[in-house]
Amino acid sequence: MSTGYASLNEADIIAFAERFDPQPIHTDPRFAASGPFSGLIASGWHTASLAMRLVVDHYVSRVASLACPGVDELRWPMPVRPGDSLRLRTTILETRQSRSKPDRGLVRTRAELLNQHDQVVLSLVAMNLIRLRNPAAIPGAFGGRPQPA
Repeated sequence: MSTGYASLNEADIIAFAERFDPQPIHTDPRFAASGPFSGLIASGWHTASLAMRLVVDHYVSRVASLACPGVDELRWPMPVRPGDSLRLRTTILETRQSRSKPDRGLVRTRAELLNQHDQVVLSLVAMNLIRLRNPAAIPGAFGGRPQPA
């Protein structure tokens, strides 16, 4: 699924970085111009926070989402620059009912942010816990007996 858009400007990048990741490639346009990316770039953590916002706004259920116990494979293959327009793409990799808590399901999702050139600027794999509507109605749901995780 592809949905959701976010953009950021130079002031956004600098403000976030000054507070949370004060490296000069994120805070000083003059320094960044001579750096390895030939210009100011967003902190990877800023990019991750934008991804989280888009995931919450456009992907997870406000009714059924319980938590995300972890993220794997976090990557920033391309820098995010001022003026970039980012969109979220999600792919469900796996779903299953929890063995230890059969009132919830586990959903593994690959989330990617793509810039306006369709280049992936962030990718990750997240596990989400989702409340099930009617766990007893799921075929093969362990005969209603809780199973160890």
